[in-house]
Amino acid sequence: MYGNNIKTIKMKVLANDGVSQSGIDALEKGGFKVETTTVAQDQLVDYINANEISVLLVRSATKVRTDIIDNCPSLKIIGRGGVGMDNIDVAYAREKGLSVINTPAASSGSVAELVFAHLYGSVRFLYDSNRNMPLEGDKKFKNLKKAYAGGIELRGKTLGVIGIGRIGQATAQIAIGAGMNVIAFDPFIKEVDIPLSFFDGQSANFKIKTISKEAVLQQADFITLHVPAQKDYVIGKAEIAQMKDGAGIVNAARGGVIDEVALVEALESNKLGFAGLDVFENEPTPAIKVLMNTKTSLTPHIGAATAEAQDRIGQELADQIISLLK
Repeated sequence: MYGNNIKTIKMKVLANDGVSQSGIDALEKGGFKVETTTVAQDQLVDYINANEISVLLVRSATKVRTDIIDNCPSLKIIGRGGVGMDNIDVAYAREKGLSVINTPAASSGSVAELVFAHLYGSVRFLYDSNRNMPLEGDKKFKNLKKAYAGGIELRGKTLGVIGIGRIGQATAQIAIGAGMNVIAFDPFIKEVDIPLSFFDGQSANFKIKTISKEAVLQQADFITLHVPAQKDYVIGKAEIAQMKDGAGIVNAARGGVIDEVALVEALESNKLGFAGLDVFENEPTPAIKVLMNTKTSLTPHIGAATAEAQDRIGQELADQIISLLK
């Protein structure tokens, strides 16, 4: 007879870097209370404890280190909306009995499309044209037309994919659809099947066998990186020296996998034709030499920032949380 008077206490989720409305809806339907307050890094421990937060969701802004893991007894799950988890002490958290989850597949297509936004824009000099047309388009139209008339096509060129995991494969799909030759290096994968599905229900399958990193660098007209954060540069001065003269490079993976000093030198010497960068060594304060270089196509770490990807991320996180705690 007392059952009707017992109030159900909902477990709380703090989405400190935000979460899509579809994710909120799914979590609330699953019996969770979702808070989207953005709490300052140095105030997180106190906030989590005061509000008895069970699940902490982050993207790339919030860091989940040992201070949070050790001092927040109510915490059961740490979730990363995205792929890389270098902002979370994953192994330590799991040692302490916390579940650590992420959404490795949800944003693959979005990142791959951004890679091609940089590629298509760069081979037609849009990164520079969009800077100069507003300033001089009305006075130097013919001069600018001549300056940007030497573009090339992607079709028929070779794309080198370093890291052929989920995002690398999604990038390869677009490249094949665009008529490019795709070669790849990955120390953990020998070959992959790349399926292409078309609007009318037809499909095709392409097999890519990985080759050495040196061969990819030497043969590719363009390089795209899809690797996790690591201690050493994946692309440094020695690797750039192996690349074709005038080649382009895109990094939508992690800041710090390219030596930006060597990159700027290569752009200034015309060893490289362009660089498309969505991530930076010194995020969130990228080096001025990188930002001001006239051969860089730049975005502020928005690879997964599409409405569709955020919906998939929110739903995928919700499904995992409900599965683990309900």
